[in-house]
Amino acid sequence: MTLRIGNASGFYGDRFDALREMLTGGELDVLTGDYLAELTMLILGRDRLKDPAAGYARTFLRQLEDCLGLAHERSVKIVTNAGGLNPAGLADAVRELAGRLGIPVRVAHVEGDDLTARHPGSLAAHAYLGGFGIAECLSAGADIVVTGRVTDAALVTGPAAAHFGWRPTDHNRLAGAVVAGHVLECGTQATGGNYSFFGDGDVRRPGFPLAEIHEDGSCVITKHPGTGGFVDVGTVTAQLLYETGGARYAGPDVTARLDTVRLVQDGPDRVRIEGVRGEAPPPTLKVGRNRLGGFRNEVTFVLTGLDVEAKAALVREQMGDALAKTPPAEVRWELVRTDRADADTEETASALLRLVVRDPDQATVGRALSGAAIELALASYPGFHVVAPPGKGAPYGVFEDVYIPQGAVDHGAVLPDGNRLSVIPAQDTLVLETLEEPPLPEPLPAGPARRAPLGLVAGARSGDKGGNANVGVWVRTDEAWRWLAHELTADRFRELLPESRPLRVVRHVLPGLRALNFVVEGILGEGVASQARFDPQAKALGEWLRSRHLDIPEVLL
Repeated sequence: MTLRIGNASGFYGDRFDALREMLTGGELDVLTGDYLAELTMLILGRDRLKDPAAGYARTFLRQLEDCLGLAHERSVKIVTNAGGLNPAGLADAVRELAGRLGIPVRVAHVEGDDLTARHPGSLAAHAYLGGFGIAECLSAGADIVVTGRVTDAALVTGPAAAHFGWRPTDHNRLAGAVVAGHVLECGTQATGGNYSFFGDGDVRRPGFPLAEIHEDGSCVITKHPGTGGFVDVGTVTAQLLYETGGARYAGPDVTARLDTVRLVQDGPDRVRIEGVRGEAPPPTLKVGRNRLGGFRNEVTFVLTGLDVEAKAALVREQMGDALAKTPPAEVRWELVRTDRADADTEETASALLRLVVRDPDQATVGRALSGAAIELALASYPGFHVVAPPGKGAPYGVFEDVYIPQGAVDHGAVLPDGNRLSVIPAQDTLVLETLEEPPLPEPLPAGPARRAPLGLVAGARSGDKGGNANVGVWVRTDEAWRWLAHELTADRFRELLPESRPLRVVRHVLPGLRALNFVVEGILGEGVASQARFDPQAKALGEWLRSRHLDIPEVLL
């Protein structure tokens, strides 16, 4: 029997109407919502500082108020990690909402991930739990299951394990569900959103994805009929590569082997995923720790017309003298040449000089920076102005991950009747090891080549994992794969993206997806909340790579 699991949220702030769209658009058994990310946990942690009863995604409650009756009428179970730092609090709020609306629903929640008390100085420290707590809640009759920090894929593995009766040793089946969950977790990224070849379909308002999961762990990724966007092997490949590393994709329930994934177009807007193999999970759990790193401020100077480099040098020297009186711990400058020669608008005649300062003391990055910048208003380069005056300085966060034994957390399922059931950690584990690189295909025969952007033949998707970024690159034909696998080495990657040159770049080869996955270590500093670079989550790193020129065989163009 097929289990139909849909997704209605890929992040805290996703399309509000998606819950209703998914409930009314077609048949579903389970509807999931993913609201958590590294940055979200920091935001919720700051909320909890102000109000101990806060710490969960309030948007979910507003969505549920509009749609709880629909879910009840259609017998659709809802599983969400919107509980964030306070799953018990959100579960209570859902019960209160259901009572007020007069809708009889059974609510359960998963707990045990919160390890903040064990990590002094952390704003939030949470273990990534697996799906078997969710499975226990659903098996006990829950209609709505609220979790805190579980893995994104656990929102799918939990319902699948409950529905099919899978056990923790059913590694292949669980791995198939993990892959399905990874495809669904970011919502419309699986249906044409943020997709390199977005011109292949109408992506003005992509529909949210769903997975038809089978008892053997295979599935079909699709979407409700009549919704926007599209589902093909490319959109699924792109999402499979998002925020991953090597061929082993580890989680608390199972390690899924991405090098065993087979994708087959199964009809319009239908992609079958099969052949996924799983291994025992590692003996450790990941813990994400968020803490405040200090205070940050910035000012962007606008440099218009001629002598941009000289103007930048002048204001840098002036600001340097002023900041020397109370020097911030970190000072970073970046000149962005958005200007054009002989431009026909003032904006396109202007470049941007960005100054970012950080310090543990808010006053150092607040008054010191704002005073120094404002005092230059009539005493610096011609045409002096700034995009916006600097503020008082805002706190920034730091994300760190550590690993603890699987049994070091008290993973619990609080059932609809209020009883708490302890979830036994994985007993069958396997230390994670890197696989040897698989053999490469035969290279293309030598022939004429043309200088052109990589993106003419390759797609890419990139994202963040703590301070690292990954860039997945894939092609759509065997001939293009024969070229890409040999051409885009780690050294060539560094050559094409100069920001990566001083960093460690690790290449992973996934022949079954015709893909290469690059992990750039440390490019994001201390994580997204630290805002270490222009694109702090590396969302566009892959598109930058696609825009770079190299010699491409004419047979591929």
